[in-house]
Amino acid sequence: MKLTYNAYAKINLILDVTGVKQNGYHTLFTVMQSIGLKDVISVEKTKGEKITISCTDESVPTDSKNIVYKCAVKFFEHFRIEKNKGVHIHIEKNIPHEAGLGGGSADGAAVLVALNEIFNTNASKRTLMFIGGKVGADIPFCIVGGTALCQDIGTVVAPLPDIDECSIVVVKPESGSSTVKAYDAIDEMGERMKHTKNNEMLELLLEENFKEALKYCDNVFEQVIEVPDRADIKHILRKNNSSAACMSGSGSAIFGIFFSKEDAENAKKELEKKYSKVYLCDGKTSGVEKSQE
Repeated sequence: MKLTYNAYAKINLILDVTGVKQNGYHTLFTVMQSIGLKDVISVEKTKGEKITISCTDESVPTDSKNIVYKCAVKFFEHFRIEKNKGVHIHIEKNIPHEAGLGGGSADGAAVLVALNEIFNTNASKRTLMFIGGKVGADIPFCIVGGTALCQDIGTVVAPLPDIDECSIVVVKPESGSSTVKAYDAIDEMGERMKHTKNNEMLELLLEENFKEALKYCDNVFEQVIEVPDRADIKHILRKNNSSAACMSGSGSAIFGIFFSKEDAENAKKELEKKYSKVYLCDGKTSGVEKSQE
């Protein structure tokens, strides 16, 4: 049995670090949005007990370091599946790494959804989110997808009204960004960090006043992460009438949200003259979706 799923990337419409827990994990206030940029994940049952991985991107590890491997292990542990658990996972990689777009988390979420079907475990989304949360903080959101408020370390997920149809342009500059270093830099800032306007955005999203809500798009990591091309990318996005221009996650990808497809296409064309990784996509109402291809 082989199943294929689309694993959608995410952007952070707003991202604030609200504190540090006793275990050292940071607490967040973030609104995440699934977007049409996707990896394609195929999961096939095999003979024996091994979890094997293949990937179209040679830079991605295909051993126990890969997040999909860790998700499969946690899935089998949770359901106490000890025999006939051999699976092969193939990743068609399109979401760039070190971009703040949740590519690994999206892949992990898709694997959990696929395994749930292959092994007939009939787990609820809530259970899959619980398993995924043990591996990565963004995985619970990626299982749900759409538009959602995520809190605690990101594993508390509250769905929000889906944002109106819009076009999203994402640019991944040449430079990448380390999540660990980003959080270290936030810690060093301490009280000097300027928090985002969380309540203002949340109220407007709940009222479905999306254009006003997007005026509050912000990311505290922009205060500590230096992306050399950020100002230039944001300038081009805004010049082409984007409703928001912001960095996603701990970087380095920058996105712009447009309510005019034509404006988005113009921005993409202009950005492609300077940058090799430019994507035009739409918003998605789910994080994982069965592939129709």
